[in-house]
Amino acid sequence: MDNSKQVKKAIVPVAGFGTRMLPATKAIPKEMMPVVDKPIIQYIVEECASAGIEEIVMITHSSKVAIEQHFSPAVELEASLEAKGKDRLLRLVQNTVPDGVKIHYVQQGSAKGLGHAVLCGKPIVGDEPFAVILPDVLLDPPGHINDLNEMIKAYQRTDSSQIMVEAVAREDISKFGIVDVGGIQMHPGEAAVMKGTVEKPAPHEAPSNLSVVGRYIFSPTIWNLLENTGAGVGGEIQLTDAMDELLHHEKMFAYYMHGISHDCGNKLGYMAAINAFARMRMNS
Repeated sequence: MDNSKQVKKAIVPVAGFGTRMLPATKAIPKEMMPVVDKPIIQYIVEECASAGIEEIVMITHSSKVAIEQHFSPAVELEASLEAKGKDRLLRLVQNTVPDGVKIHYVQQGSAKGLGHAVLCGKPIVGDEPFAVILPDVLLDPPGHINDLNEMIKAYQRTDSSQIMVEAVAREDISKFGIVDVGGIQMHPGEAAVMKGTVEKPAPHEAPSNLSVVGRYIFSPTIWNLLENTGAGVGGEIQLTDAMDELLHHEKMFAYYMHGISHDCGNKLGYMAAINAFARMRMNS
């Protein structure tokens, strides 16, 4: 396989304040909130590892030290568990970082938007394709399908950036960013050339019912575009602005996921994730 098409690094922006989940996130990073018995961020790391990602770049903030602590050795706790013969719990504590995965931490400094957060990962990612994973979103896969891995395969087939999408109900279209794939009827696992995106359109004006999920694979072309993207909505550097510009330089594909997503950044989505993952754990 052409090494230039291999996706081995992922950027995970975790610097946000989690305001949609206050007051729970006043002292606890939203990414550390538990879903069953693991924090949200651990599911993200495990998803990346299962997709073949070897290096994860977390774009963080000084208030998020709990995330780094979670993935670091806990000497006293491990010694206590070992002394008490609690081997199963000891293995769980020691294996928060999957084998073969390295986690880097880069502080964003000031909140300048998602585009700026992604750009903070450039020194580590370098001139190669990479994934961007939004940690607010957990994927609920059917069976053993890893949609991130499938999207990486789509990148390798097309040599073009990929945006993960899922179908949403017509009445919910106005809540999401919707992709335009030229009217093509897509099925799970397929990728189609994107014409553009429309942010929260009225249902009757939407080009499709396919919403952006929070998983991206970008070619290195995005770096120069991010570096030259000015402040947009909210005075921040928006990733979507760079994506719109990328469409003028090369093809971008929408990858239709097999599973469903849960937005853990809002209370209802978080509760739905807990329910779904608890059922999954009971049936495994």
